[in-house]
Amino acid sequence: MKKELNIIGLDCGHCALTLEKYLEKINGVNECIVNFSTSKIFLDIDDEKYKSIMREIYKTTKQVNPSVTLSESVNNDNGTRVYDIILYIIGVILGIVTLFLKTKLVLFYVLLIISSLLLGYKTYYKAIVQLKGFKVNENTLITISVYGAILLGESMEGIMVIALYTMGKFLESKAVNYSRKSISNLITSQPEFAVILSDGVEKKVKPEVVQIDDIIIVKPGEKVPLDGIVIEGNATADKRHLTGESLPISIKAGDTIESGSIILDSAVTIKVTSLYKDSTVSKILNLVSNATNKKSKTETFISKFSSYYTLGVIISAIIVWGITWLILGDISTAIYRGLIFLVVSCPCAFAISVPLTYFSGIGRCSKNGILIKGSNYLDYCSKLDTIVFDKTGTLTTGNFKVVKVECEDEKKFFEIVVAGEQNSIHPIAKAICEYAGKQKKIKIKNYHETSGSGIEFEFEDDKYFIGRGSSKESSTVVTVLKNGKHLGTIYLRDEIKENTVQVIKDIKDLKIKTIMLTGDNNYVAKCVANEIGIDEYNSKLLPQDKFKILDNLKKDGKRISFVGDGINDAPALTMSDVGISMGIMGSPATIECSDVVIADDNLSKIPSLIKISKRTKRIVFQNIIFAGVTKLTFLVLGALGITGMLLAVFADVGVTLLAILNSLRVLLYKDKK
Repeated sequence: MKKELNIIGLDCGHCALTLEKYLEKINGVNECIVNFSTSKIFLDIDDEKYKSIMREIYKTTKQVNPSVTLSESVNNDNGTRVYDIILYIIGVILGIVTLFLKTKLVLFYVLLIISSLLLGYKTYYKAIVQLKGFKVNENTLITISVYGAILLGESMEGIMVIALYTMGKFLESKAVNYSRKSISNLITSQPEFAVILSDGVEKKVKPEVVQIDDIIIVKPGEKVPLDGIVIEGNATADKRHLTGESLPISIKAGDTIESGSIILDSAVTIKVTSLYKDSTVSKILNLVSNATNKKSKTETFISKFSSYYTLGVIISAIIVWGITWLILGDISTAIYRGLIFLVVSCPCAFAISVPLTYFSGIGRCSKNGILIKGSNYLDYCSKLDTIVFDKTGTLTTGNFKVVKVECEDEKKFFEIVVAGEQNSIHPIAKAICEYAGKQKKIKIKNYHETSGSGIEFEFEDDKYFIGRGSSKESSTVVTVLKNGKHLGTIYLRDEIKENTVQVIKDIKDLKIKTIMLTGDNNYVAKCVANEIGIDEYNSKLLPQDKFKILDNLKKDGKRISFVGDGINDAPALTMSDVGISMGIMGSPATIECSDVVIADDNLSKIPSLIKISKRTKRIVFQNIIFAGVTKLTFLVLGALGITGMLLAVFADVGVTLLAILNSLRVLLYKDKK
């Protein structure tokens, strides 16, 4: 059974990794993903022991992190509460007062203890509860450091450590929640209601209850709640939340409209074509919310690294204490330096900033109309060296036009052709039917379609075949055979998309090789390849041929992405390292098989995707190197006695905060063309 829970109170990336590790160990939990970026837990648990497993999940969560609450309802804000700030201010004031009371020992220690408790009671409570379960993390390290400093007579340093640490956690929580809200704002297209028109009466309902073929009305300023076809009205629609396109578009009767679009100037009546759970906006929300569940290799490494890190830190601190004591012979100084080591070593800078950077990258792509199904795919886009394109509907518009027909009796010829082609969803079939117009309806039998080849059927005891033919002209050729003999030929042309040439140039500027695969004849393929400037092309291909070409490229060590839109592209999308599909032209099967979806079919989003992925990867490594070098520097300085406890707090909380802020830079990225 799949289960999704919201997490309230999770403000630590390392805590998220620890919680995930312990929940995975519960008997009956097949899979557990704790998504710190979205404050959600995704579980796959056995159906038979559902209730007992859920009880154990709630119990373990409290043991691992007492401040965390699991909820099935909508997630609450994980930010800092007002009373936390009030208690913190009182704690700081009492800490300052103790500076003037060192001569009055009883009052001094009373206020010192009250101050330290008010400043860090959550940290201490977590440390105590976790120690009962033999779990050690940053809360343990800070608690030991604070009270260790106080016992060594460095009471003000102890107070300053917990004051700065708690302040850092407040700021860290604020930054993380800012990121979460920034991502949420990118996908706030979720409509709150739908207005159904029934027997002339308007009724406001939730989008989830609207059925296919229901009629809804959307007024100016409202969001379209479900995908549909405009049946009445002319208006301008804003689709920037869905496609990243800043300019509004005009819609009229007969046009399709996606949920999440905003109607700007005039009411429209829409016939619903999909349920809410299958609508465009619902798919976008699910994709973005769940995308970081599929972790990149860097995130996976950080997760494994963090699980052993804390124990290693404590052992290292003991070694530092021992060596310092042996060299200096002063146990107090040795303990103090060991405490500094503990404070500096907290792993939050790594545990928070890495997944947060990928999450921000996915959010940036979402705003641009690029939907990514996992941070692992975003990570891989930064490494691509080859992009393979399908031709029809991807590099070209897919809107074929009949330019010439060769046959004896065109009327009878198209009666037969339309009878067969009207059952096909292929763009060429649609173009032929549109050209032929209304034809006399005739009944055919034994209809069979072979992907990439053509269609076969029978009429009046004759066998017909309609499929691709060969030609030396720059047209797509459809040959019609009757009982194996030539009956006629249809010539069609497919226009190249207006931005294809620039897109291919932009991709090549990124040092990525481009290849075109098509089922068209060699002459057509050559003409298109020359016109758009693509590096290589292959023609007269069946779906299995495309699959083999990609397989050979991968065997040669190429890191490849395949871009396609048709159902026959599904195998190639699955074979590639990153499959990219078209959101409008793409078939449901193609979108399902792909790893990235271009919401508005705009090829210019592909260079943007590559650039955002490279920037995301660059910031990930910036954070890792910055945090690693800074912490290592302060570890050495602390062990040598050059720096004190306060700078150690900066090396922990300050570095974490700076890494988080650096992660958010991905959200502000703008493509410079």
